[in-house]
Amino acid sequence: MKSLFPAMLLLACAAALPAARSLEIFSIDVEGGQATLFVSPSGESMLVDAGWAGFNRRDADRIAAAAKLGGVKKIDYLVITHFHADHVGGVQQLAGKMPIVNFVDHGANSETDKAAIVLFNEYSAFRDKGKHILVKPGDAIPIKGLDVKVLSSNGDLIAAPLPGAGQPNPACDGFAQPAADATENSHSVGMLISFGSFRMIDMGDLTMDKDYQLACPVNKIGAVDVYLVSHHGLDQSSSMPFVRALQPRVAIMNNGARKGGSPLVFQTLHGSPGLVDLWQIHYAIAAGKDNNSNDSFIANVEEVCEGKWIKLTAEKDGSFKVFNSRNKFEKAYAKK
Repeated sequence: MKSLFPAMLLLACAAALPAARSLEIFSIDVEGGQATLFVSPSGESMLVDAGWAGFNRRDADRIAAAAKLGGVKKIDYLVITHFHADHVGGVQQLAGKMPIVNFVDHGANSETDKAAIVLFNEYSAFRDKGKHILVKPGDAIPIKGLDVKVLSSNGDLIAAPLPGAGQPNPACDGFAQPAADATENSHSVGMLISFGSFRMIDMGDLTMDKDYQLACPVNKIGAVDVYLVSHHGLDQSSSMPFVRALQPRVAIMNNGARKGGSPLVFQTLHGSPGLVDLWQIHYAIAAGKDNNSNDSFIANVEEVCEGKWIKLTAEKDGSFKVFNSRNKFEKAYAKK
């Protein structure tokens, strides 16, 4: 009878332990901008960009609604990939809805026209109220429970391949290096987000002259599970060698109905070996039926929409599932 007590004690202790938490990622519809909310298993949050200003606080409301679903009451890390209106414009309105603790960005604005200066000054006024973290390639963003590695920032890139990467990329053969881009897009903060064996990449609006350098002549990043399609699927980004280097199983495109979703990028994604599914925030009107995914994988199929979102839930073993809030369609992806 005594031999039963240790086993019973172990069972009781196991029952008392909290259940292992998953990583939750909300791709929020900000109509062709970006707002991606990461909720770490630790409970800390990281929001990548804050959408647009205006529109009767539309984007701030949608971010706040996603945060509520994720149990988030404050933004621990707000990463501003670059200082364009569809990424940084919504900061002021978001700050009116919930506290923002840490502001992460690449430093100063690289664009000097009047509108860019006004936009940056509005953002920096709120940044000065919190803690500012200036990141460069190779840095880590210290959100508990995740490994967030900065790959690009302020026009610079990681110099050496990540551990396990560095193999020659055959997709570079015959593909000329794209011309340099001088806009804020090329200064985007790009990140690799890892949770155990799960790997997701978000490069903001990084242009293809930069992503090419991460992929050629050697692959500096390695394969990922999920690719948040750069620049809303516009054809200034997502070079073919870069996408082939990543070998994503799933891609998520944060496009608008009439912004992003270039046919060239659709074709690059569909031609990537190993891609299982492409999920979209919007049906891309100009791309047509031949390029868009099946409606099951699209959060908003009408141009005038309700701002539906896509949620990804990842486990430490590398398995994950993706959920469409519009039609409740969900698909699971097994660990590799």
